[in-house]
Amino acid sequence: MNHSTQEAMGLDPDTLRDELFELWNRKDLQTVNLSSFAAEQALALQQRALSLLIDTQPSFVDSLLNIYELNSLDPSILRLHIMRLQALNCYKEAAVLSVKLKLQEELNMEEMCVPLILQDKLPLAESFVTGHNHLEKQLVTLLDSWCHPDFSVGEISKQFPLLSLSKHCTSQIQPKMLTKHVLRLAEKFKIDQGLCPNALHKRRLDSLRFLMYKRFVEKTMTEENWSDHVQYVVAGDLELQIHLVEMLVKYSGLQKASQWSLRYSVPRNRLPCGVWETQQSLQPDLQQIGQSDSSQTEEWVPSQSHCQKFYQVPLTKDKVHFVDTPEALQRCRGIVLKEGGIVGVDMEWQPTFGCISTQQVALIQLAVSSQVFLLDLCASGFCQHPETLSFIRDLFSARNVLKLGYGMSGDLKCLVATWHQLLVEPLKMDGMLDLLGIHQKIMRGKAHRTQNGPRSGVLVGEDSAEKGLSLLVQQVLGRPLDKTEQMSNWEKRPLRISQIRYAVADAYCLLDVYSALSSNPANFGLPADLRSISLSQSEKSKDQKRKEKQDKQMKQALGKEECQGAQRASPPRSDTEKGLLCGEKPSEDSPPLPPQQLRVVCDNMLQGLGRYLRCLGVDVVMLENNDDHRVAAKLAQAEGRVILTCGQPFQSLRSQVGEGRCLSLDCSEKARDQAVRVLKHFNIQPTPSDIFSRCQACNSDQYVAVPREDMARMLKQKGLLEEQITDQTLQESHQQEEEKLGDILTPGVTPELPRYALQCRWAPLSGLDPNTLTFPGGAPIQLHAVPPGLLPRIPLFYVCTRCGKVFWEGSHFGRVLSMFQEVLHITDEDTESAAGPSTSAQQN
Repeated sequence: MNHSTQEAMGLDPDTLRDELFELWNRKDLQTVNLSSFAAEQALALQQRALSLLIDTQPSFVDSLLNIYELNSLDPSILRLHIMRLQALNCYKEAAVLSVKLKLQEELNMEEMCVPLILQDKLPLAESFVTGHNHLEKQLVTLLDSWCHPDFSVGEISKQFPLLSLSKHCTSQIQPKMLTKHVLRLAEKFKIDQGLCPNALHKRRLDSLRFLMYKRFVEKTMTEENWSDHVQYVVAGDLELQIHLVEMLVKYSGLQKASQWSLRYSVPRNRLPCGVWETQQSLQPDLQQIGQSDSSQTEEWVPSQSHCQKFYQVPLTKDKVHFVDTPEALQRCRGIVLKEGGIVGVDMEWQPTFGCISTQQVALIQLAVSSQVFLLDLCASGFCQHPETLSFIRDLFSARNVLKLGYGMSGDLKCLVATWHQLLVEPLKMDGMLDLLGIHQKIMRGKAHRTQNGPRSGVLVGEDSAEKGLSLLVQQVLGRPLDKTEQMSNWEKRPLRISQIRYAVADAYCLLDVYSALSSNPANFGLPADLRSISLSQSEKSKDQKRKEKQDKQMKQALGKEECQGAQRASPPRSDTEKGLLCGEKPSEDSPPLPPQQLRVVCDNMLQGLGRYLRCLGVDVVMLENNDDHRVAAKLAQAEGRVILTCGQPFQSLRSQVGEGRCLSLDCSEKARDQAVRVLKHFNIQPTPSDIFSRCQACNSDQYVAVPREDMARMLKQKGLLEEQITDQTLQESHQQEEEKLGDILTPGVTPELPRYALQCRWAPLSGLDPNTLTFPGGAPIQLHAVPPGLLPRIPLFYVCTRCGKVFWEGSHFGRVLSMFQEVLHITDEDTESAAGPSTSAQQN
């Protein structure tokens, strides 16, 4: 056995690998270890195995590491190998191998992680530092430094001149996205946010802009709420205080700006023009910001106009009880935990605008048929009293008490943040009914009910500005909730009457909605037993996991992360809208159309959807993250495209383009399901030949075919080809492929093209500049993304002539075919070819 293994050392790498794994799988080698060899022989075997790692299949890497005990190699040898991988621009492979070999402490964090981040592979950088506290801090500190206003991604990318960055990658390296990652990682790694000053400043500045918009543009926030939040956001940060004064000059005027500048004693030399002069002219009574005490002057019963516009709780003020002592809690317990009862449950907490990931609960509202209890967790000592948590546990575990909520996952997270004991001993949940699941079922069946006659429920159309629980209340009870106090300072005492009214309504409306739905569920498309909807969630969860697995496979196929979001595409309201496609109106009985005839522009919240459609051959333009929504309208008008959008922009965009030329999609759907919905809506039926017919990076449909020998020559020209890949190796590979592929690599003969060849335009290789290796449009071939180890296995590469991205035959076609079977037109020939070797384009 030893003799056979030693002979294998003289074989070429591929043969060595195949024979060793064949022997290993037969368990012939499993009784052998490196101690059976002389030290020099063992080292030679280890170094040869190390060189195979970059070329071998991922599933073989761990076996190679174990068989050859590569972890026992001298760290300096391993370090040198990692540096070679980096020199070849194989940053991903270098990071993965470093983690497997546990070399993180031996390597420079920035040299390893910066190229990964620039290539939109932050999760891999996270994996590299995870478990190494000082590396975790270094990564967070690095990303935070990129959040500084003076940061330039161009300066960083200059350190890696051979690294070609796509627009998608650079779009991810902008302050908003970076801030999100910094704060997420700080929480994940339990790092003091004091190490993230730039990210926190950016988040607070964005929050300040948001508050200015809500108060002075949208005008949906009261002066008191706005003032409370501004003081929380600005705190003691002088720069934010100056920003506040500057914004007030723009949005409100000099007087208000002067009042706030006096409040924070902003230095005179930092004041905007005119503020100092206005300060001097203010009367003494105007120099202070007025703080009205509306908690003492408000009436419990709101105005008549308010009552006509919004849902009202049928309770007098004396039926609302504050619970802030153990004695009051005992009285509450006796009523709320009454067997057979129904309780509406809601919670409020202080908005922190993302500066803190999970907030602590300030108020818990419990509504029963004739009264509402408000558990004040801000009352001194009440939250910490053992009876309070005991009551919460008893409430949520009481099987014979039905608890109603809406989107309770967020509430439960805040409960855990409030009582850390729930991390050790989680709540036992029984007798729960989340009306969010029922609302989703109502929304899914809304269109069907609309087409099949009247119903007693009040179902609001898609133009409604309401959302969430307020929309459900409007649909079922006729009037929405007044959400003005939703973003209140719920930790400030005493609470205002309007806050109490809002808190009571948020819990009590759950009882009224449940009662209305239970009395006539069929009119809302619901089963007789509403609780059965929540009981079926386990089946739904399985379905969601299956879809998430498909989505993950698709992300791997496209090599990119998908963007969540969008609002549901409404069913076609007419035959005209159903058939409308880029200005044409197919008749109702017209045959399905090919994807090339659909041209769309995707809003920047639907980039995941755009990549799926592009994968299936649809002509897709996607807005960049920083593009204004109005750019979509301009593109639609100039290029005859259909707009795909979600949420609020739908209303304004729809008014700027023709009827049927703007489609709104459902935020709750996965991108794959959105793609299926769009294709069905426009009567588009792709075929397997359409898959990957467009460049996934830039949307171009023009490629150039590059034979293996030409690719090897270009890699050598740029110094990217390892010495191990010799001309003899390529010639042997060529001969092995010749029987399968004929003479496709013979000079003067057109190479055999992939299955999507007829759906693309093909440019001659002669159009490539032989010196600069750029296309006529100026794009260089992205040679750095071609692992040299592929050359012996891949006879033909395909390069996009617009962006230079390199593709080759991979294993993704079957996955995409499986994901979109319901909309693809698949022939027997397609089925047979899919069962054979995979032929989808992929790129490292």
